[in-house]
Amino acid sequence: MKEFGFYSEQGDSLDFESHLARVEGDMKNLLLDVRRFVKSFGNDIIEEVRPHRVVYAKTLNFRTFLDIKPEIHYLIISIKKGRMEPVITRTIKHVQEFESLKSQIKEAYETIK
Repeated sequence: MKEFGFYSEQGDSLDFESHLARVEGDMKNLLLDVRRFVKSFGNDIIEEVRPHRVVYAKTLNFRTFLDIKPEIHYLIISIKKGRMEPVITRTIKHVQEFESLKSQIKEAYETIK
């Protein structure tokens, strides 16, 4: 896979800051706000940085409940409350829009199994 450019030759892993570098202005602060909010849930939160998004999960069986795809001028947030529940996806451009999703994110964290 390395010969196709899918993996780094040096094994460099992605970090959260690489996503911060791709967003502009208020989106940097918003992305950091989402991160702080989710990490405040407890020590069982896993943050996995992927090439085009950041995924949050509980440590128990790595059940993901939040997926964030940072874009230059907005964030695409997907909330998953369970395997049988539909995924809620929203495009966030302002802090107020994130504030309105906080209760759904917290509920997803609490109910994911």
